[in-house]
Amino acid sequence: MTAPTVPARPEQDAGLQPVPWRRMAWVTWRQHRAALAGVAVFLGAWAVYLWLVGLQMHHAYAAATACHPASSSACGEIISEFNFTYGDPALTAAVLLQVVPALIGAFTGAPVLAREVETGTFRFAWTLGFGRWRWTLAKVVPLAITLAAAAGALSVLFSWFFQPFFADGNQTPFTPELFDLRGVAFAAWTLGAFAIGALAGMLIRRVVPAIAATLAVWAGLALVAGLFLRRQYMTPLVTSNPNVPGSAWIMTQWWTRGGTFAFVGRPSNNLVLRLCPPSGVPGKMPQETILQCLAQHGYTQWTSYQPASRFWPFQWIEGGWLLALSVLLIAAAIWLVRRRAA
Repeated sequence: MTAPTVPARPEQDAGLQPVPWRRMAWVTWRQHRAALAGVAVFLGAWAVYLWLVGLQMHHAYAAATACHPASSSACGEIISEFNFTYGDPALTAAVLLQVVPALIGAFTGAPVLAREVETGTFRFAWTLGFGRWRWTLAKVVPLAITLAAAAGALSVLFSWFFQPFFADGNQTPFTPELFDLRGVAFAAWTLGAFAIGALAGMLIRRVVPAIAATLAVWAGLALVAGLFLRRQYMTPLVTSNPNVPGSAWIMTQWWTRGGTFAFVGRPSNNLVLRLCPPSGVPGKMPQETILQCLAQHGYTQWTSYQPASRFWPFQWIEGGWLLALSVLLIAAAIWLVRRRAA
């Protein structure tokens, strides 16, 4: 027996209307408000610490710089006391802040898609008229923008916190522990960590392994950027003047003699003892004396360096490629959501 097929009604052919973006944003907020609250508490605690310690540090630095005459031994002792009291805690805070983008990316980016896939709730979400790519965009993009903005605000506070150590011009802004905590780099690294986590979650489909993978990939990328990529952003300046600014990033130093390459780095103790007797005790001779002695024997020291004035170009270059990488990673996660079988 056969039964006649009932023609589909027009309203069935029309299909479901897509859910409005504002409702999707509300769903994202409801799902991830606990994670956002955790990030807010975490960054808020850092902000309170930087603010309270920064106020003490700025007051102490103002008192130290108000000492006159600045060349006196008493004023020198005050400056030394300031550096001893606040220098190590400030650098410790900088080192600890280095891992903040990785933690945010691992614990907010990795679960954003992996938890839905791991628990199977994505099947229900995709039947509510969201659409796969709209569902992914609504979950990933608002979170990414929010986290990057929060990280950017914290980096502004850290720049103010560390400002006394840059004021005297002897601390280079290119110091690896400091460069990616200021300017746009901190927000860019946080965005990159979140994008790495989102893609890792979609690839692995398990929350805990995705968190571990995010931490490992971010650490590897940060290591490569700090050791290799950042050095290639701009061609360094080269000078034979020994008075390179203390705030410059020294890339390489080498010596020539009569226009011919001699050696790289600091002169050896044997060379100094041979050319500068009888007072040639390398460990006790001032650097200026060693330079003058070697110059008298035809040696010239060359230095390649990045001046402190290039800090912002370096920041925009690093922030630019991290932004491009983040967009590519998020696009890859969306492609996987649309193409990969459930």
